[in-house]
Amino acid sequence: MLLNLLKAKIHRATVTHAELHYEGSCAIDGRLLDISGIREYEQVHIFNINNGHRFVTYAIRGEEGSGVISVNGAAAHLAQPGDLVIICAYGQCDEAEAAKFKPTLVYVDRENRLTHTNHSIPAQAA
Repeated sequence: MLLNLLKAKIHRATVTHAELHYEGSCAIDGRLLDISGIREYEQVHIFNINNGHRFVTYAIRGEEGSGVISVNGAAAHLAQPGDLVIICAYGQCDEAEAAKFKPTLVYVDRENRLTHTNHSIPAQAA
């Protein structure tokens, strides 16, 4: 059996652009793609913290160090500049791989500059 697991996430990134008439996708600062391990053209799920919208698109590479997070095409109706989003990529692992797997978690500030990374999410307190 294959399990779908969180491969990588960029947590609380700030949307910098929403381009309705662009061809589609989500442009992400190339440095953040490299750090997270998310590949260009890889499917990503985006969760908008501001309005609760959740949508699926694919990543395209933005200029390295630019801080760009541009939600494009029809998804531009679901996110606006200034919104905070979580960008996630998933992968499939078999049971043995899943037992050892740790996701790459990337944390950024309000300008989408790296603050730190991790490989586990802290336990949620009751």
